[in-house]
Order: sequence, then C-alpha cells, then structure tokens
Amino acid sequence: MTGSGAAAVLHAESRTQGNSPALSLCGVRKAFADVIAVNGLDLEMARAECFGLLGPNGAGKTTTIEICEGLTAPDEGQVELLGLNWRNGAGELRQRIGVQLQETQFPEKLTVEEVLRLFRSFFRRGIPVEESIQSAQLEEKRGARVGTLSGGQRQRLAMACALVGDPELLFLDEPTTGLDPQARRHLWDLVDRLKQAGRTIILTTHYMEEAERLCDRVAIMDHGRILALGTPQQLIASIGGEHIVEFAITGHESGVGVADVARLYAIPGVQSHRSDAGLHQLSVRELHTVVPRIFAELDRQGLHMSEFRTHSATLEDVFVGLTGRNLRDE
Repeated sequence: MTGSGAAAVLHAESRTQGNSPALSLCGVRKAFADVIAVNGLDLEMARAECFGLLGPNGAGKTTTIEICEGLTAPDEGQVELLGLNWRNGAGELRQRIGVQLQETQFPEKLTVEEVLRLFRSFFRRGIPVEESIQSAQLEEKRGARVGTLSGGQRQRLAMACALVGDPELLFLDEPTTGLDPQARRHLWDLVDRLKQAGRTIILTTHYMEEAERLCDRVAIMDHGRILALGTPQQLIASIGGEHIVEFAITGHESGVGVADVARLYAIPGVQSHRSDAGLHQLSVRELHTVVPRIFAELDRQGLHMSEFRTHSATLEDVFVGLTGRNLRDE
C-alpha cells in the first residue's frame, strides 16, 4: 500500500473509532522482586499524537514501554491499544503496531533488502520494501549484509522494519541514537510525515531538543510515576521563567563562595533557584533587567563569578528541576 493509500485507510479508521485514545494505561503496576518499576500508572495518548516519555535510568520508562508493546505483562492494571488489549487481541495488535527497539539484532548474513522482505512478510498489509528502503535512506546499502552496517545504518534499518507493516501505532525507543545530525533531521521529517498520515507515535529519547521538536505532549517519569505531563511549551512555562541564568562563584580569597539564596530570590524577576555541584541556576523573567541586579547583589555579598552564561528555558531545565539529573548523563 502506498503512503497516500495508507493515510486514507488510517483516516477512515479514525472516523469510525471516534475520539477514543490510541493508548490507555489505568492503574498499571509492575514489580521485580522488591523493586517497584511502575507504580500505579495512569496515562492516555490521543490518536495521531506524538507522545514523548522521558525519564532517567531506573525511572520505569522502559518497563512501561515493554508493557505497552506486549513484551512484559503488568502485575496490576489495564492496558488498551487501539481499543484492544494483549490478552484478547494480540494477533490483531501485532498487525497494527510497529516497534523499534533501542537495540535490534538482525541475522548478520542477510542483506538489508532481505531483512525488509522478511519483515514485510509478517504483515497482511504494508508498504513496498522499496519505499521502506527509501524512507530510511538505505538505497546504497540495499545489497549490503547486516554484518557490514555501521551502528547508525543498523538504527535506520530498525526504523524501516518498524514501518514496513504500515502501523497505526508506532513505538520508537531512542530512534536517533548513533545517527549523524543530517540523518537525525531526516528522521524528524519522517516522523512529521507519519503524524500527518494519522499515526500515533510513542517516543523515548535522550535528546531534549528532539522531544521539543517532535512531541505534541511529554511525560516526565521517575520512580515509576509521572512527575509532569503537558506540551513542551506548558512544561517549560511551569518552571516560572523565560530564561535560565547559570553561574559559579568564588569568595574574596578565591575560595568557594556561598551565596545568600534568600537575597537572590528577592531580586525582582527571579522565579526559582537550584544549585548543583557548585553551579547556581536561576529561572528568571526580563533577562535584561535581572542580570545587572544579580551582578550587583553578588558584589554586595563579596562574591565573584568564575562562570556565567544564560539561555532560554528548555525542556532540559524542566527535567533537571524535577529529577535533579541530566537525562543524557544517565
């Protein structure tokens, strides 16, 4: 089925299914021995939505995705995909979803084209193998054996395999890991086209700019629970400032300085403060008026800046504020 034909089918199906969610989790819980990986999770994802699930290692993100994909059974709770569940509709669901795992093992001796023909044979309907090769920019590697592919090329092959069945619901786990910037941008454009064709996409990523660029909504997860949920713009606005001011300080004797945080908070336009490994971060409004006041206040406290920078508030700042960790450092 061609891309335009698939879009028509998907839109027709979405009309008959109304506004029911593409994916719904209610009270989902999963424990491994004494570790609770997912702790009573409630979550809904709309049809034709690109939904980002972000979280540090150990947050429960991978377990949640594996439960949704039917790879792991929950201890408690209900999971529905496209109005079906894995207990009663596994065969139908496997025809209607696509999965790109973070790491996929392919037979080393098969060629790229042979792998895609094999995967295409698993589905009643799908897209032509040639189209999947083009979508992943693997034209020059169609006859190459899997064992000769680079990490980025294998990642693109995994993406092509996830798409060859023309899925309505697509799980992408770290899809751009190992890709160069140009290939990453190409995949972003591909995801945009998939959204326009009516597909629902569940995305995990370690690149915050990727989540901001692609996702309609984002959930930040830690310790098996959702800490924050909303559009990237809503989450960024929730930290209370338009800009982030970062600085490190020293005292008069070039030793480590200790700032009076209460006096920094008292500066008009300062919304929040956090400190990590000696680096102070202030969320502020009206950068042009706040920065001179910060300089003046630190001078009054007898402190000197050894580092200073500013940037517009991002999803990364939201994540660090909620979890205390940088996602890509995990």
